[in-house]
Amino acid sequence: SHYYTPHKSLTFKNERPADMRIVAIITCRNESLYIERCLQHLYNQGIEFCIIDNDSSDNTVEKAEAFRGKGLITVQTQPYEGFFNLVKQLEFKENLAKEIEADWFIHQDTDEIREAPEPYQTLSEAIIDVDQQGYNAINFDEFVFLPTSEDLSYENVNYVQKMKDYYFFEPMKLRQIKAWKNTRDSIDLTSSGGHRIKINERKVFPENFILRHYIVLSKRHAIEKYYHGRTFSTYEVREKRWHGSRATFTPEKLNFPSRSLLKNLDRDGWD
Repeated sequence: SHYYTPHKSLTFKNERPADMRIVAIITCRNESLYIERCLQHLYNQGIEFCIIDNDSSDNTVEKAEAFRGKGLITVQTQPYEGFFNLVKQLEFKENLAKEIEADWFIHQDTDEIREAPEPYQTLSEAIIDVDQQGYNAINFDEFVFLPTSEDLSYENVNYVQKMKDYYFFEPMKLRQIKAWKNTRDSIDLTSSGGHRIKINERKVFPENFILRHYIVLSKRHAIEKYYHGRTFSTYEVREKRWHGSRATFTPEKLNFPSRSLLKNLDRDGWD
């Protein structure tokens, strides 16, 4: 596919002090509000990362490049076709995963923060232990964090620290199998829309890890992200039935949930 060009001249040097290399692969377009917080968290967790930029027109790439020597392996460009093409993005990730020398991979988005359950201190520590126990895939429990009124904004602040109201999202079991061991065999992210990695003889760790999902940071951001900034693939919406209400979002449909309907991290912890 002309949407993915292998870079055989690239060398991926493992600079991690641990005996296992874990790499998150991230596709982004105009994610300047998220990119620094996302990458800093991964670096703090002992995870390296590759960026696939979908022709961002803001300073996403500039902010990502600041992580050279702090977890960033490479920034590659996937041409923007004028609409959000998830199939092509996932195919790009599948191909890039074949090229990178790593022990484990994570399918990551910029608006996500991934954590290990207790008693692990970091993602890397936990994934190393999962590997040593003989498992080759990890599922994540998804906790969706949202503003609770149109007047609230978590833009340009530490939204992970400030945004505390959330709900638990689990429309089906084992929906977020997004970390997997590199078995050197073929992988399939695309058929499930990126939700559940398919690998040979998949063995999912019995305890779910944590995914904090910060879909939008304000009313302005919601409108910019899903109304002005994103047109979805007609094929994916009509034929594959992906993207749900996001594909038909308009500002008039925006309705943040009341705080009384959500859990609060300080009050309730993880539900």
